[in-house]
Amino acid sequence: MLYWFIQGRRSAKFVKQEEYAEMIRGGQLVDLREKDDYKAGHIMGARNLPYSVFWQSYNALRTDKPVLLYDTTTRFSTRAANRLRTKGYKEIYILKGGYTRWDGKKSSK
Repeated sequence: MLYWFIQGRRSAKFVKQEEYAEMIRGGQLVDLREKDDYKAGHIMGARNLPYSVFWQSYNALRTDKPVLLYDTTTRFSTRAANRLRTKGYKEIYILKGGYTRWDGKKSSK
């Protein structure tokens, strides 16, 4: 667990909610939670790319725009950030505390 945390720090910047909210407009917001969790509620404007299938679909993300990752905590976000860094993505940000700490705009069905 500590290994992934350290690697995540090397690959991405952990940002607080306020800064993250400001970055959403210019970035690619990615929800790494599973489909059912996403449907139950997600950050407005997020695209759902579940971590379980992320490696088959990550190339849909542009390398020239910031990638904003989040999941329930930060467990999968750090792993995804590590992989994206190795694939040439430069601007990767992770929501500090994950979705459980988000109190900004949410959407649900």
